[in-house]
Amino acid sequence: MPILENTYALILAGGSGTRFWPLSRNSRPKQLLDLFGDGTLLEHTIRRLEGLVPLENILILTNALQETAVREIAGMLPAANIVAEPAKRDTAPAVALGLGLVAARNPQAVMMVLPSDQLIRDTAAYQAVMRDALATAETSDGLVTIGIRPTWACPAYGYIERGAPAAIPGLTCTHPPCEVKRFREKPNAELAAQFLATGDFSWNAGMFVWALPTVIRQLAHHAPELAAFVARIRDATDLPATIAAEFPKLTPISIDYALMEKAARVLNIEAGFDWDDVGSWLSIAKHLDLTAAGNLANEAFTQLASSNNIVFNARHGTRIALLGVDDLIVVQTADALLIANRHQADSIKALTDLLPPDLL
Repeated sequence: MPILENTYALILAGGSGTRFWPLSRNSRPKQLLDLFGDGTLLEHTIRRLEGLVPLENILILTNALQETAVREIAGMLPAANIVAEPAKRDTAPAVALGLGLVAARNPQAVMMVLPSDQLIRDTAAYQAVMRDALATAETSDGLVTIGIRPTWACPAYGYIERGAPAAIPGLTCTHPPCEVKRFREKPNAELAAQFLATGDFSWNAGMFVWALPTVIRQLAHHAPELAAFVARIRDATDLPATIAAEFPKLTPISIDYALMEKAARVLNIEAGFDWDDVGSWLSIAKHLDLTAAGNLANEAFTQLASSNNIVFNARHGTRIALLGVDDLIVVQTADALLIANRHQADSIKALTDLLPPDLL
């Protein structure tokens, strides 16, 4: 594993707040919420890096709408390490911005790119995997992905098809990497079941690890626009002005499409640690307390002849009571109330399109 001072982490903390409305809003999406009473998902992401990455080497990318909240939560980081993107441009431009920021500090760095909105409880297991990923990135000529071992045939995730074990001279690790055959888009349920049956597929968790010279070389070959932007950020004498002028010009594209699916060599380490992308109210419900009749709730409520409901009350001091209703999602905040069929949880995002702007 590279020495601590050469290790960096880029945390992506933007996104919208539509899936968890009314609790989440555009200025405070799920990674900025204390969903389980033990800190926000962003806080968890930072804490998991303790002992793995120095605080001064952790950078966060967010947007102007969420910058204030991010700075409040990540107050343990140097102020200059939190950067707001001036425009929404998907993950490839965001990663390129992070690459430029790290390159300006240490052009030989080994770097992780991490989402801020995933729930991982087993920090020791997580760090063991990431240490091996850092060692793999430093020792090889590949870009490393972290894949999650599938627990069911989920059609909502992208998949990584794993090939043969990677031959990397001098690498010793507990979690050996495999060559990546290809990335697969979100499958239908039948294809997802086929993926699971082979044992050769991992869920794509959106976590990447690479040595800076390797990833910049691959960008220059496959995404020259982004490589040129990295160089401009690295060499900028007025960083805020350069970001403001250059970032909005970049083509919106995901890092998977722009680079990972084209790179000369991509490696995968499959993680066995607990992982949840907390993608909907149904995901949150799995971490709530089970009450009578199979209801799930974040705090006490009253029910009669009601079952299989999800209840989340953020308006503390008030009481929610259910009578004769099943399969609902009930979420109460200070200024809004959601009552939804739990089987239509994926449509909450569409519902927000109909809401007044002041409730988003």
